[in-house]
Amino acid sequence: MNLMSGVTLLLCVIGAVRLLSLPVLCSLMAGLGLCVVWRGSWRFIYVAVCTIRRDLMCLYVILRVRISIYRNLRNRSTIPALFAQMVRKHPDKPALIYEATGEVWTFRELQERCHAVAHWALAQGWTEGDVVALYMESQPVVVALWLGLAMIGVEAALLNHNLRQQSLLHCVSVSRARVMVFGVEMREAVAEVRDSLQPDMLLFISGEQVGEEELCSHRVQSLDALLDRSPNHPPNHTLRKEFNDRLFYIYTSGTTGMPKAAIVVHSRYFRIASFGFHSFGLRHDDIIYNCLPLYHSAGTIMGVGQCLLFGVTVVVRRKFSASRFWDDCVKHNCSVILYIGEICRYLLAQPVRSSEAHHRVRVAVGNGLRPSVWEEFVRRFRVQRVGEFYGATECNCSLINIDGKVGACGFSSCILPSFYPIRLVRVKEESGELFRDSQGLCVPCLPGVPGMLVGRINLTDPLRRFDGYVDQDSTNKKIAHNVFKMGDSAYVSGDVLVMDEYGYMYFRDRSGDTFRWRGENVSTTEVEGVLSGLLGHADVAVYGVSVPGVEGKAGMAAISHTGGQFDLDAFQLAVQNALPSYARPIFLRLMPSVDTTGTFKIQKMRLQREGYKPAEASDKVYFLNSRAGRYEAVTEELYDDVIEGRVCL
Repeated sequence: MNLMSGVTLLLCVIGAVRLLSLPVLCSLMAGLGLCVVWRGSWRFIYVAVCTIRRDLMCLYVILRVRISIYRNLRNRSTIPALFAQMVRKHPDKPALIYEATGEVWTFRELQERCHAVAHWALAQGWTEGDVVALYMESQPVVVALWLGLAMIGVEAALLNHNLRQQSLLHCVSVSRARVMVFGVEMREAVAEVRDSLQPDMLLFISGEQVGEEELCSHRVQSLDALLDRSPNHPPNHTLRKEFNDRLFYIYTSGTTGMPKAAIVVHSRYFRIASFGFHSFGLRHDDIIYNCLPLYHSAGTIMGVGQCLLFGVTVVVRRKFSASRFWDDCVKHNCSVILYIGEICRYLLAQPVRSSEAHHRVRVAVGNGLRPSVWEEFVRRFRVQRVGEFYGATECNCSLINIDGKVGACGFSSCILPSFYPIRLVRVKEESGELFRDSQGLCVPCLPGVPGMLVGRINLTDPLRRFDGYVDQDSTNKKIAHNVFKMGDSAYVSGDVLVMDEYGYMYFRDRSGDTFRWRGENVSTTEVEGVLSGLLGHADVAVYGVSVPGVEGKAGMAAISHTGGQFDLDAFQLAVQNALPSYARPIFLRLMPSVDTTGTFKIQKMRLQREGYKPAEASDKVYFLNSRAGRYEAVTEELYDDVIEGRVCL
């Protein structure tokens, strides 16, 4: 670091530490002087004056989180150990409240349940590094299971409870799990794949009591009965794992293929939860309403993490309900809610009810909130602060919107761009590959130009490390070299964003073979494989199409079909059984043949451009009417209704 950079950083650190006590005018004057010395551009000076307070606020948060991380590294901390500190502070404070039953677990009770899980796992003979797959809907026992397993170094694989058949088998297999714990609500889904699981796979069921005859006939053991007999005192086990070792796995669609098991280490869990707490003004006495799935990082890290690491009470709801949302918030006196963009839109679509005017929610934390929905959401529900963020479970280029800029998912500092080394780089529109200059380096995007978000990798820095996936090949595909400078490595997000002149970042699209719908990443290649199998290996192209006023992209499938009658009802039923709801095609296009390249790779650009507008005579386009439960032909009238928002997707 040269002298000028050192002076600049020092000034910013001092400003960050004193930010909250300095008048805004002093902060602006400090930024003005800094910019005159550093860059000398009057336009840059203006931008710096407008953004210096934002940048110093973020710098303060980064320094605070970084100091905590290094302290935990030095102390060889783990998430269970940090949770134990919270238990000692307030053992009788409510930790988790299960909305479905009203059951309240205090911090002491949660810890005792975790101890019971740890004793059960030790009795099974499992050791550090073993993997247990958890396949159940959101409920407090999910937290007790993965946290209790972590106490003895056993790693949980958090399976998406919407997965079925081949996708489910793949996720169990890739994690190398030797055990599956599933909820009674997933019994039928497990029965469908039981014969395809490894012969020595141990199965445990949790939930309402199941008959002994059924347990014996299916080689399933009752977890609840075993945990009831387990001691609830701390296990006699010395954990060898440290802060940068593996905690559990969360599955992500990535850009291609089947779901990938992203590695979450203890320090990553701490980092995500800590940034959420310090960036968005959360308090230790908050009560968080968490209706997001606990197999998802937003629900189990950003949500439950506030409980385990900061002593916040969290209300867990099994599934999101738009009609019950504000009633629940009033009932449990919630002050913070978690969202994904679709949740906010669903809430706005609900009729006005009295509970939405009587809640005490002051902060909404999440991602994917559209600008138009953002302003209406804040206005109607009187939420004081929106904490929007961007970041995949495994990424090292997370963003935070720390000052509530409408529509932005975060920012990159114009004053200190190298302090948090992320960048938008140009990509080739046709192939999606990174565009490089004559020296072989990636080309940064100017303000207003969409580009791929990348983050420099530094394995010695917990904020910059990329832990990747269980599968090394999948990890390698997310790493690019010679990005910022020759010889470096960077994580490639697969997401296209655009930055304005003030450094604010706005999400634009997902590149590659993934689109986002209903808050989930949908892998087009995975859906193509399922649909092709259902249709006797017909050519199928799956892609996302935009629908005005709707967050994300709706799935559309172009199917090669020549001659004969296409049984839409049978197809719809088969798709319903084979795919989770968010991955089912909303639109279908039946056509004589699907465009392919010379190497038989499916081409989708023309199909995406044409979308779901009624096609030429040789093609037929259909829309999935969710209320009627069937596909209907898209007429000009129906197309106009979809475009104008008169049809519910």
